[in-house]
Amino acid sequence: MSGFATFHDLKGASVFITGGGAGIGAALTEGFLAQGCRVAFVQRSDASQFAKEMGKKYGHAPIFLPCDITDVAALQKSMEMGAEANGPYSVLVNNAANDARHELEGFSVEAFDQSMAVNLRPHFFTAQTAAPAMKELGGGSIINFSSISYMMGNAGYPAYAASKSAITGLTRSLARELGPDNIRVNALMPGWVMTQRQKDLWVTEEGLEQHLSRQCLKSLLSPSDIVDATLFLASKASQMMTGQAMVVDGGVVVTG
Repeated sequence: MSGFATFHDLKGASVFITGGGAGIGAALTEGFLAQGCRVAFVQRSDASQFAKEMGKKYGHAPIFLPCDITDVAALQKSMEMGAEANGPYSVLVNNAANDARHELEGFSVEAFDQSMAVNLRPHFFTAQTAAPAMKELGGGSIINFSSISYMMGNAGYPAYAASKSAITGLTRSLARELGPDNIRVNALMPGWVMTQRQKDLWVTEEGLEQHLSRQCLKSLLSPSDIVDATLFLASKASQMMTGQAMVVDGGVVVTG
């Protein structure tokens, strides 16, 4: 983690993260552990070794709950199991996504529904599950990962871009609905973060050069850049921020 800031109010907080065992999600899990949080996360692939390593490093391991987030009942059950161990969640981070490239032509109904089941539907049902306990706690923070991809108008993944746009709309609606209970809901919009998956599947020298030409800041984005922003949104340091789309992309798109 960057070590730029410590958010003292997060110490001891119970946090739930989707996709918290790989890529940006793994960095998020470590970032919250470094703040002294109790973390539970779901991941479809095996993240037991990662959880063990985090336990050795921080003295308290995150709870890894194997789960396919397209199975809403299993996802909600996993949330309940994590809360039983760590206490009710005051922070929910909807991070998991699949940015597989696809075209309009030949994209089936089944493929479209699967994209929504991974990239949008979990955000709704995790919020539905977490909100009652957050209300009893007197408040909480829900952070929905969206993406600048739809704001850029990129081709190559129209269903994915549609889901990410919908997350912003969902975030704003939930912020209005849950605000009276002091539950804040914000969207975080990462740019092109250099995770291993991106490097393996999508990064080319030409593509990276073209993207950097659009950034105001000419440094590559790393997962730690996203972690620090997420911690800020989770903390009471942002206690009067809700319904916002917070962009961390090196200055590619602008909001406001």
